[in-house]
Order: sequence, then C-alpha cells, then structure tokens
Amino acid sequence: MLDIKFIRENPKLIKEALKYKRSKVDLVRFFDLDQRRRQFLQEIEALRAEQNKINDSISLSIKEAKDPSEYIGRLKGISAQISDLEVQFKEVRREFNFMLLSIPNVAHPSVPLGDASKNKVLRQEGSVPKFDFTPLDHMSIAENLDIIDFQRAVKVSGRNFVFFKGKGALLERALLNFMLDLHIQKHGYKEIFPPYLVSRDSMTATGQLPKMEEDMYKTTEDDLFLIPTAEVPLTNIHRGEVLDAEDLPLCYTAFTSCFRREAGSYGKDTRGLVRVHQFDKVEMVKFTLPQDSYKELDKLVNDAEDVLRALELPYRVVELAYGDLSFAAAKCYDLEVFSVGISRWLEVSSCSNFEDFQARRGNIRFKDKHNGKTSFVHTLNGSGLALARIVVAILENFQDKDGNVVVPKALRSYMNGTEIICRE
Repeated sequence: MLDIKFIRENPKLIKEALKYKRSKVDLVRFFDLDQRRRQFLQEIEALRAEQNKINDSISLSIKEAKDPSEYIGRLKGISAQISDLEVQFKEVRREFNFMLLSIPNVAHPSVPLGDASKNKVLRQEGSVPKFDFTPLDHMSIAENLDIIDFQRAVKVSGRNFVFFKGKGALLERALLNFMLDLHIQKHGYKEIFPPYLVSRDSMTATGQLPKMEEDMYKTTEDDLFLIPTAEVPLTNIHRGEVLDAEDLPLCYTAFTSCFRREAGSYGKDTRGLVRVHQFDKVEMVKFTLPQDSYKELDKLVNDAEDVLRALELPYRVVELAYGDLSFAAAKCYDLEVFSVGISRWLEVSSCSNFEDFQARRGNIRFKDKHNGKTSFVHTLNGSGLALARIVVAILENFQDKDGNVVVPKALRSYMNGTEIICRE
C-alpha cells in the first residue's frame, strides 16, 4: 500500500493511478474517512488523558481520606464516552483500511502513459521462424505426438486443464529443472520449495487481496488460498521482519504450480496451453535496498532473458504502459515469445518492481547498522519462466515437416539425451 502521508500530499498522482489502473476508489470519501479517523483518535486520546488525571485524583482523595464519589461519577461518564467513540472509530477505520488497500501503486515517472497500446517494444532477439511447410499449432502437434491429453483433462477437471504425459511430462520437468539450475548456479538465487496454500494475510501483503479475490481459488472453511504465483509465499517469507541492510539483496527462486480461476474467453487464442487454470512456473523474488531496486530490476530481466537465450527461442522485451501495469507494480517489463499457431506474441514473464508497496502491506523493513534507522525494503519479482507457454513456443518453433519436435540443446541432458520428440 502507499504511505497515507504520500496520498494526502499527492492527490493528483493518486487520481492518475486510479484512472490508468481502473480502480474504483472514491477519493472524496477516502479523505473524509481519513479526517474522521484522525479526529476520533484525537478525541479518544484526549479523553484517556483526562481519564488518567481523574484516576490520579481518585487515588489522591483516597490517600487523603476524602470522598472520591464525584471523581468516580465523572470517570464513569468519560468511560462511556470513550466506549461510544471507539465503536464509531472501529467502523470508520475498517472502511478506511479497506479503501487504503484498494488504492493501486503509483507508476514510476519513466513509465509510458496510456493503455496497452502505448506499450514499447524495447528489443527483439532472434527471428520468428519461417517454414517451407504449413506449420501446425501446439495442440495439433501435441495430440499427434501423444504428449498432451486435452480431452481427458476436461473429463477429469473441466475446461482449461491439461494432462502432460510421456515425453510431454518429461519436457515439462526438464524445463523446470533447467530453469532452477540456471537461476541457482549462474544467477545466485536461493531455492525455496514453498506451500501452495497461503493465508489471507499473505495474499493481502502482495496485493492480490482485496482487489482480485474473485479470481482466486480458496478453501472456504480454512480461508486459505491456492497460490496464483510463487511470488506470494516467497515475498511473505519475511513478512513482519526487520532485515539487515548488509544482507540485501536477498534473492529467492521457486518452482510451483500456479492456480488462477479467471481463464478468459474461450476463443482461438485461449485454447490449449495458452491460458489455463493450473500451470507450472519458476519464480524469482528479490528484497533490495530502495536505492538499488531499479538496478536489480534490470538484472532480473536479464536473468529471465537468459532462459530464452539458452532455449534459442525468439523473444522480445516490452516496457508496459501505465494502463497495463498490475495493481501493485510501479514498473514492469514483459518478455514475450511468438506463437506460430495463433500468430501473436505471448507473455512468458513479467518482471516488476513494486518499490515499497508490498513491503508496507507486509511490514518488511531493513535496519541500517550505521544510523539504526529502519525503512521499508523494495520488492521485485519476475517469472523465470512461466510454463505452459514455453512449451507452446518449443513445440511450434522447433517443429519439423514430419510433425516431430527438435529438443533445444540446453534441455537434452535433462531429457535423458532426447534430441527429437516423435510419436512412440
């Protein structure tokens, strides 16, 4: 969340964030609640101060063997006033806190203004493949090779779920292991294997709640949520903690399955693996000093790009405009690979700097040993990378005229030396 002082002093920036991030928060109502909340606090504190004075007077009267009845009567009246004010204050505070958590992060000044049409392609690596035959989409390839079963997954779980099997399952596992090894051994991340169910507090800390609760899978009885990304458990590792400045940046990576209820429409570009309710992903999360966070964002993007370079997939890096940023992000770069089957670029990684937005919600701070001051860390996260769209890209970009798929060299040792996926 944003600092309330920042919100009070920068209403124009807040209105801009609400506009571009399409968040419906009544700022007039919010500022009224803020004023009433502070007024209640002042009144309650004043009454409590008076209450303390009366208690002292009662003690003195008893000590001097005088009748304290008058003071006791006044004390009862003040206690009743405080109780009444506290009931009103709690209701105002509840609504105020909900609205505060509903205000999105403000974008970094460098972010392009506008909606997704203002996104900027910064660079492209590799070329979109050209075939001397009519290429197939990933669904046709997968079904012909018998490595993914779409129909039986629908029978078992419903639309937008899949079964990987045989070499398809091996490809999925190879990708995950390859990505983890790259981030751990080359990029210096520490591997975590986190829970897949998290609390409401954890989801709130990273910004999924309250805004996106309808899109999440949850267990009603326990009020636990299936994670939409490993960003949630990884960021919450240090919720409520004060870290040592000398230990920053802290860099974590994790493989998890991810669960998202909203799967979009069921058109041509959302069939198969392009948009599913459950998918695997390797995530990267960083806790940094504020002054280092944008340097670390550049490193994060490069770490994600390293995966695509090693897999020899054509990709591009896109700087997102304000209107395409997530609720919590201050700046974001997307990495996209080309899908031959639907002739468009698919996002496989979003690398974001949240600055101190998540850290404030999760109360994650660092302490400078030189001055003893505590401040909020900056948090970053990025996909490194998201499957199943990488599987889409591999199947479609490395297909041959016989419908087989050439395995990228970087994956072959993870696939028991398999060089070509063909029907068994």
